[in-house]
Amino acid sequence: MAAVANKKASSVIFKATAYIFCILLTVISLLPFVIMIINATRSTTQIQQHAISFVPSTFLKSNFDVLTGKSFDPFKGFLNSLIISTFSTICTVYFSTMTAYALTAYSWKLKKPFFTLIMCILMIPAQVTSIGFYQFMYKIGMTNNFLALILPAIASPTTVFFMRQYMIPSLPMEILQSARIDGAGEFRIFNQIVLPMMKPAMATQAIFAFVTSWNSLFLPQILLIDNDKHTLPIMVSQLNGDIYRTEFGAIYLGLLLTVLPVLVIYFLLSKHIIAGVALGGVKG
Repeated sequence: MAAVANKKASSVIFKATAYIFCILLTVISLLPFVIMIINATRSTTQIQQHAISFVPSTFLKSNFDVLTGKSFDPFKGFLNSLIISTFSTICTVYFSTMTAYALTAYSWKLKKPFFTLIMCILMIPAQVTSIGFYQFMYKIGMTNNFLALILPAIASPTTVFFMRQYMIPSLPMEILQSARIDGAGEFRIFNQIVLPMMKPAMATQAIFAFVTSWNSLFLPQILLIDNDKHTLPIMVSQLNGDIYRTEFGAIYLGLLLTVLPVLVIYFLLSKHIIAGVALGGVKG
């Protein structure tokens, strides 16, 4: 009886420690967002005097007026970011799933070398190829064009790898063979049979791809020249104030406007991230 009681006590202590640790991590993770939201309602003087505060202030409208007075158009930046992120996410998920399907469902001589090449490309940082990519876009007249940021999303090694690892154990080849025997074409098999089976993985990668594209700053900054085509991250990066004064309240508000859509999408679709990653990890 004593051993059972000790075992129960140790189990309770372990659970309590785990809950406390998780709560602590949650607080640490949410703290920067809380500070950003509160500082967006405070004045520059208040922020300079006390950088961290948990009491909202009344300067939200004045910060918004200062923000829009700095040639910051949140609605235009939001629309530009939404167009680029939405279409690049569609290209990433659809064509990466198609590539993973070709690496899983078909047998061809160069399949393994091709997958190895994709993994090698995965190791190359985007900054290494940025100069050559910009020169290529300039020569074909694609600079200052949203397509220069959307079309390259077709080739996403990370998404291809995830989709392939998810597809190997979860895609029944017997169903594909039955569809071929019934006379279904390859594109019909892929669109009507494979894609519905891949919904959890596609939802997970769609969220990651959207957030990555939305937060992208480096490539849009060197490719998009006109102010009318700037995305929200570019506009926020230009909020450095003038020589005499930096409006920190307006900067925090700009950051909040940039992060807010990502937070909304994450909270609405977070269950797909958890379910897709967990299911892919178990099956992989």
